[in-house]
Amino acid sequence: MRRRRKALVVLVIRRLLTCAICIIALLGFLTVHIYVAPLNRLPRLHLNKHTTRQREHINYEKSITEQSSTRNLSRRETIESPFISNPKENLTHNQRLTSEHINNTHEISPPHFVTSPSFSKLNTTSGIQDYDKLWKHPPNRNFVPCVNPNPSYISPLESRGYLLVHTNGGLNQMRAGICDMVAIARIINATLVVPELDKRSFWQDTSKFSDVFDEDHFISTLSKDIRVIKKLPKGIDGLTKVVKHFKSYSGLRYYQNEIATMWGEYKVIRAAKSDSRLVNNGLPPDIQKLRCRACYEALRFSTKIKSMGQILVDRMRSYGLYIALHLRYEKDMLAFSGCNHGLSASEAAELRKIRKNTAYWKVKDIDGKVQRLKGNCPLTPKEVGILLAALGYAPNTPIYIAAGEIYGGESRLASLGSRFSMLMSKEKLATKEELKPFMNHSTQMAALDYIVSVESDVFIPSYSGNMARSVEGHRRFLGHRKTISPDRRGLVRLIDRIGRGTEKDKMNVYERIIEIHKTRQGSPRRRKGPASGTKGLERHRSEESFYENPLPDCLCQKDPSRVR
Repeated sequence: MRRRRKALVVLVIRRLLTCAICIIALLGFLTVHIYVAPLNRLPRLHLNKHTTRQREHINYEKSITEQSSTRNLSRRETIESPFISNPKENLTHNQRLTSEHINNTHEISPPHFVTSPSFSKLNTTSGIQDYDKLWKHPPNRNFVPCVNPNPSYISPLESRGYLLVHTNGGLNQMRAGICDMVAIARIINATLVVPELDKRSFWQDTSKFSDVFDEDHFISTLSKDIRVIKKLPKGIDGLTKVVKHFKSYSGLRYYQNEIATMWGEYKVIRAAKSDSRLVNNGLPPDIQKLRCRACYEALRFSTKIKSMGQILVDRMRSYGLYIALHLRYEKDMLAFSGCNHGLSASEAAELRKIRKNTAYWKVKDIDGKVQRLKGNCPLTPKEVGILLAALGYAPNTPIYIAAGEIYGGESRLASLGSRFSMLMSKEKLATKEELKPFMNHSTQMAALDYIVSVESDVFIPSYSGNMARSVEGHRRFLGHRKTISPDRRGLVRLIDRIGRGTEKDKMNVYERIIEIHKTRQGSPRRRKGPASGTKGLERHRSEESFYENPLPDCLCQKDPSRVR
């Protein structure tokens, strides 16, 4: 009997201890914070339609936005994209990217782009600090577009005649020229006939205005500024005409006193050239604002170019944050500048022959070494690779090559590709069938590069040509998006020190490269005036281009009293 009681007591005690242990464990479990990753934070595998490779697409920019919601990372809070228009157009850039990845709407891969075995979306381990250093746009100090005319601005006066324009140069040279001609038409009270695009230049492009730009939008947008027509009316052929070479970098008085007085004798004036016909500075505010309205509002690309440009941008964004690199290492540029660093003897001879045979290139004998040390040469692909590596960009950074045919082809790009494996272009992002409507039209192909460059997270030009200046100005107008302008003179001297072996510590050189580019990120600043000591036409030539930096004429601070 006693044994049974003892056994019963032991059993009760065991059960009580077991219950106590379970209760303690349950309490401990309930007090522990368990984090369950939401589905939209987990990496998802997308099947490439053109290869069997599966790629991780991690929404890096979404994680950055969530970790730093107070940092104002969106670059489109005040400015709408000039090219990209879709059902998500009311979202900011970062929200748009987030939405795209969550809803799995962008699984587009380049049709024949070969990547390295380890392909994952850009900078997934970087964090806020690297984002700020590499991708975050500079503070815009509350500068916003202000291109509306003043209250005293009046509708165009009665037209005194017709202005015909023959544009010259490549896409961006023609863009600037067309905008100048809009302003000139306003100054001289002319009806502007839709400009004729250059068909005789180096590129031999047969594109018409309507092939490249939205003609009807151009006419309607400028209707309150000037009268624009598609072609001369019937019966005008009998009117007196004159072909006039407008003087370069001319101001208001020249057009009012010399050109406008020609209406008494002629009814049709044809401008033989369009580039650099207006001064950069010193024009009335309403004329400057008109130039910006023409450039950033009226001169919109045609529907087919906008649509294809949007496809290219979306495909680049599907890989994450990307750099648009305007690699101006093309035959015409090298021949014009006389730069031959890194070229073979036969290649250098070919470029000299082109320069010699081009009649309107006045300087025939150029010392390429001197040009390079002065910073007057486009950076080579190898030099660009060193710059990007020094700045801290990862080897898997997506880089869009905005350029024509690189002189030397893929073998010349190998020095850049050895450092950065994800080099993309129109031809790698789109199929031949998609690009077929634009092939053999260099102006239209350049327009696609322009769109991808303006929309990029970072834009870097290897040379300060027309394309670089135009894209930089457009990005400034849209909120001072990050644009790194290489200090070519300082950069090549540092690189040469490594090449000569006088600088063995590459990290020391990299730190100096970072230092000299800290103030070259595209932050707001006033347009530079003429170089000291220059006079006459050279004084105007030395000014920073109006279309490279529209501040102060077309950008105003929203609330200057709150900006230090």
